[in-house]
Amino acid sequence: MPEHLDLKLSPKDASDPHQWKANSARILHIPVGKIREVIPVKRSLDARGQKTRVRLSVDVYVSGEMPPAKLTYREEYPDVRFRPPVIIVGAGPAGLFAALRLLGSGLRPVIIERGKDVEARKFDIAQISTASIVNPDSNYCFGEGGAGTFSDGKLYTRSTKHGNVTDILRTLVAHGASEEILIDAHPHIGTDKLPRIISSMRDTIIDAGGEFHFNKRITGLLISNRKARGVTDNQGNCYEGIAVILATGHSARDIYEMLHNSNILIEAKPFALGVRVEHPQAIIDGIQYHNPKKDPYLPASSYSLVKQVEGRGVFSFCMCPGGIIIPSATMAGQIVVNGMSNSRRNSPYANSGIVATVELEDLSKYHQYGPFAGMRFQEDMEQMSFAAGNGGQTAPAQRLADFVKGIPSSSLAPTSYHPGIRSAPLHKLLPEFISYRLKLAFNMFNDQMKGFVTNEANILAVESRTSSPIRIPREEDTLEHVQTANLYPCGEGAGYSGGIISSAIDGVRCAAAITRKQKLHL
Repeated sequence: MPEHLDLKLSPKDASDPHQWKANSARILHIPVGKIREVIPVKRSLDARGQKTRVRLSVDVYVSGEMPPAKLTYREEYPDVRFRPPVIIVGAGPAGLFAALRLLGSGLRPVIIERGKDVEARKFDIAQISTASIVNPDSNYCFGEGGAGTFSDGKLYTRSTKHGNVTDILRTLVAHGASEEILIDAHPHIGTDKLPRIISSMRDTIIDAGGEFHFNKRITGLLISNRKARGVTDNQGNCYEGIAVILATGHSARDIYEMLHNSNILIEAKPFALGVRVEHPQAIIDGIQYHNPKKDPYLPASSYSLVKQVEGRGVFSFCMCPGGIIIPSATMAGQIVVNGMSNSRRNSPYANSGIVATVELEDLSKYHQYGPFAGMRFQEDMEQMSFAAGNGGQTAPAQRLADFVKGIPSSSLAPTSYHPGIRSAPLHKLLPEFISYRLKLAFNMFNDQMKGFVTNEANILAVESRTSSPIRIPREEDTLEHVQTANLYPCGEGAGYSGGIISSAIDGVRCAAAITRKQKLHL
């Protein structure tokens, strides 16, 4: 059996496997030469003291002990070409991981995706920044891989109750992700590497007999005797199967409209809305690492902030160290901002959503819209941002300290946001219940991170797609829609996850529920 050790190393020593052996030998009181291999198990940063240290948990194999064989994590799937089909609407993490789980159970996934494959999708995304052209079916939110593919690829989640995170990470490694995501406390892939991982997953699904249909937007459900049996698309095609998984993402507003018009129950739910704040990365590094000069062996630092402000949560969301801000609108006439990082996280900027919880009681002006109250509010905020940005994808912005003081910014700090920014009085343009709480929270954050509130930072509006403002209710035990059998609302768009990992877990859960039901009927 290996010795399990917890090492506390300098960032430089943590980057050198020879130092892992040297430190392990010292702890075990044996010569370095007797250590056969040191295998890292978990890695995290500890920046609580004046000197940042790396905590590295390792398994140490000494002479005479055989380290385990290197795992491939690749799973062999049966040929499902002639097996019963399951229709999956959406090729984001929920849809893709549902498909892989169905393959393992001998069922045939048929994936319908409104957007393009991941390679072709890149060109439409480039058009948003360079020409302010938004393709409503192919953008940062829609297309193969979903919203996570081109907005960072962070893999950290607290949603571990309903699934095995390690299994999700191993599947990603099997399709090309670095094995380091298996040991990092806050794993991250990067937007530059995710596309080829997504295309590898597609190859796996197709090779086993699954299907992909791109550029097909779902316009209707096929329902008989209160049971879903398929879907129709905007080109008149019908796709039938033993079940339908709806994994359409949090921005597929037309799907909610379609469901409502088909008398499929949906309901409003709380969400969050705010701004994206962007600092020079050096400021965040200086605060978090307690040193104005960052150790070159340390990564770009991040933060996670949350406060309760007069009964509402205000928190950081999708923090991107060494990242850039991106335009995430899904229609013309909108401004939506989000963040992303490449794998090296080497941009000179750090950005994060800072958002306030929006409860249904905050939306009294929108109650006439019923389940669409939050969605209409989102739309209004996105259109307000478009107008304040003065056209195109130019985003309205304000220096952070000016926002907190409630004064306009006569100029703006440099930004990573490629379409450009325009000074706007966001302290007045945002609804008062949002603006007021953001101001108070920023001061609280500054108490926690001295120097956070600075005019070297900008805030950009609007960060509105943190989660879906609508839930598609389902039964807790079967995961089927509460009214419609064989219909499985899934992932962020259904209101049951938030992020790549939790969405993937929910996709696996829905696929497993279909498998259980199918076995009962055999």
